[in-house]
Amino acid sequence: MGFLMSKTLNENMKQQQEFMLLNSRLQLERQILMQNQMRQRQMAMQIAWSREFLKYYGTFMGLATIGLTAGAIKRKKPALCIPIIPLGFVFAYQYDMGYGTLIQRMKGEAENILEREITLLELPQGVPTFDTIEKDRRAQSKFFIEK
Repeated sequence: MGFLMSKTLNENMKQQQEFMLLNSRLQLERQILMQNQMRQRQMAMQIAWSREFLKYYGTFMGLATIGLTAGAIKRKKPALCIPIIPLGFVFAYQYDMGYGTLIQRMKGEAENILEREITLLELPQGVPTFDTIEKDRRAQSKFFIEK
């Protein structure tokens, strides 16, 4: 009689463990999907911001270029056109960010770092462990108790 109960309990325990494993797997998959969707939305917002900024900056640069060129011609000072060069670099960067391949190049470089230069990503003193965090927590709680 005890053997049959033990066998039934073991089977129930095994089924419960399998259910818990499946449930935790589903929860993890959902978290991964949610984090990826949030990352995609943040990237979309960043690209949209670059495109919107480009509209305003392009207008500013166009007016500045016309004004500086007209001033250089009128005053016969070609040096007035020099600010157009750095303004052009900023415009090119924003255009590349909003409509070009900058993001693909950044992604490629990030993949290169992850594959070939992973040591650059290591944290100073390694990854925090439970023991180091608990040690710091205890030290802080002693500090607050003493005050």
